[in-house]
Amino acid sequence: MNQLKPPEKGYQSRIRTSAQRLYRWHGLWAAATLLMAFGPGYFWHKALVLTLLAVGLDFAMGVGMILATKKFIMEMDELQRKVLLDALAIALGVGLIVGVPWSVLDAYHVIHLHANFGLLVILMGVTFMVSLLYSTWRYR
Repeated sequence: MNQLKPPEKGYQSRIRTSAQRLYRWHGLWAAATLLMAFGPGYFWHKALVLTLLAVGLDFAMGVGMILATKKFIMEMDELQRKVLLDALAIALGVGLIVGVPWSVLDAYHVIHLHANFGLLVILMGVTFMVSLLYSTWRYR
């Protein structure tokens, strides 16, 4: 039995369209980042011109992702925006209070685990997701 979906209202339609645009830009940026990271070693054997083109592509996709994110945030209602900005603030704070000391301890050889930007990004991403889920649950 095929049921028809009710037509979406203006706000719901705008948010859905904006979220789909945001997902596409994030996917394009992730693909460009993978190409930039692995292309020189696996595809074009460290050819400088192709590596610089990959960096430029990654930068352009990153700018598109930032603009799509800004548009998505501007289309949210006030409560959604507050929840998102709270989660972003917590993720940024955790990144700073973990990343800076980690870098200093690594520079002075106090710890054996080298400061790795990738691990810091993962920590911030997980912190953001947990904060967002908690805040969304708290305000329901």
